Amino acid sequence: MWVLDGEAISRTFVFSGFPEAISFVINCADAAEELDHHPDIDIRWNKVTMVLSTHSESALTSKDTDLAATFDAIAGTSAPSRHETDQTERTPRGS
Repeated sequence: MWVLDGEAISRTFVFSGFPEAISFVINCADAAEELDHHPDIDIRWNKVTMVLSTHSESALTSKDTDLAATFDAIAGTSAPSRHETDQTERTPRGS
C-alpha cells in the first residue's frame, strides 16, 4: 500500500531475493525514464522502497500517482486510486 507523507507517497515492495529486487528496480527505472519522472529509491537486499513527489511543484501530482500505478503493475499488484492514496495513514519518512 502506498503511504502519504506530506507531499510524497512511498511504498516498500518485498521480493524473494536480491536479483528479483534489482530486476524490479531496472524495470521501474526504464518506466521512469520514459515519463521523465524519477523516484527516490532505497534498496535493502529483497526490499525496495520507492518515494514519489513532484519536486518542481513541491507537491504530489498525477505524475506521482501515475508512476505509482506503473510500479505496482511492474510488481504485479494493483495501485490505489488518488482518493485511496489520500486516505492512507500518514507515516514519517524513514519509519
